[in-house]
Amino acid sequence: MNIQFNVLAKNVQNAKEIMEVTDGHALIGIMVKHFPTVDDAVKTVQEFQSENIPVSVGLGAGDPAQWERVVQVSVRTKPAHVNQIFPAAGYTIASLRSVKSEQTIVNAMITPSGTPGKVFISTGPVSQQYQEPVSCDLAAALLAEIGVPSIKFYPIEGKKRLDEVAEMVKAAVRHQIYIFEPTGGIDVDSLPEIVKVCAEHGAKRIIPHIYTSIIDKETGFTRIEDVQALAQSVSKLTL
Repeated sequence: MNIQFNVLAKNVQNAKEIMEVTDGHALIGIMVKHFPTVDDAVKTVQEFQSENIPVSVGLGAGDPAQWERVVQVSVRTKPAHVNQIFPAAGYTIASLRSVKSEQTIVNAMITPSGTPGKVFISTGPVSQQYQEPVSCDLAAALLAEIGVPSIKFYPIEGKKRLDEVAEMVKAAVRHQIYIFEPTGGIDVDSLPEIVKVCAEHGAKRIIPHIYTSIIDKETGFTRIEDVQALAQSVSKLTL
């Protein structure tokens, strides 16, 4: 089992400290929504990359309106990881392949429906208004057909939706998708159980997204002691 934390960083130094306490098992999220232009986002991504920090290019609070900017930034920077809405994941992979960035992991965002075994794949700017559930297996099969290697399951609301997480992981694995990214409401206390559920149902690489719960509200820095606690909490798991 491979665990990689997807977290934010205030600046390059904050990111370096995160990478150190996680022994390199982290991705630093940079959200395109936070920048006035694509050029500004590209410049920041490249600043982090110049210090050998693996970047995860994201939408920003799952905002589907940012999907095209995510592609534009990613094509120019070839990041380690990209967050994307379900409808645009295949397009994103093709765009990255066109610039020979096959190593970039691209996920597709799926939303829990409230019923285990059923999910919403309509996570785009227009499709999101149609909340029509489909089976986890259909969602995973569609992604497998277009070569998407990872599923971002958001929002899971901490431990509130563990039964839904389990069903989505099982379906993903049935369709040979082994990277799973639980996201939403995760903190130091809830992380071990979430990771354990993912691992027990077959996920081989788990990328939990942990953002606001470990950020100092006054300074905007991600608290290194909290990142260290996250790493220690999962290192003790017996799987």
